[in-house]
Amino acid sequence: MSKNLHSPSMDKLMDALCSLTDRDEAYRFMEDLCTVGELEAMQQRLLVAAMLRRHDTYQVIAADTGASTATISRVRRSLDYGDDGYDLILKRLGL
Repeated sequence: MSKNLHSPSMDKLMDALCSLTDRDEAYRFMEDLCTVGELEAMQQRLLVAAMLRRHDTYQVIAADTGASTATISRVRRSLDYGDDGYDLILKRLGL
């Protein structure tokens, strides 16, 4: 995570996410915290990341997910230059 995002209040958000114990709690919290559009965008980016790691083409990813090439490129940059968060989760989920 970008160092400028680290703050006591951001720590509380991360602690809140870490405290969730199951999928039901995650749904309840995320549905209160985020808009439907924000949640759909996050799930789309995770799917894009998995497809990029499988070496699917931008055209296939866009067709299958509805993601724009700009979104696909942003996820690609995160995979290539980010903090490895996508890879951590993709590995844990077996994607």
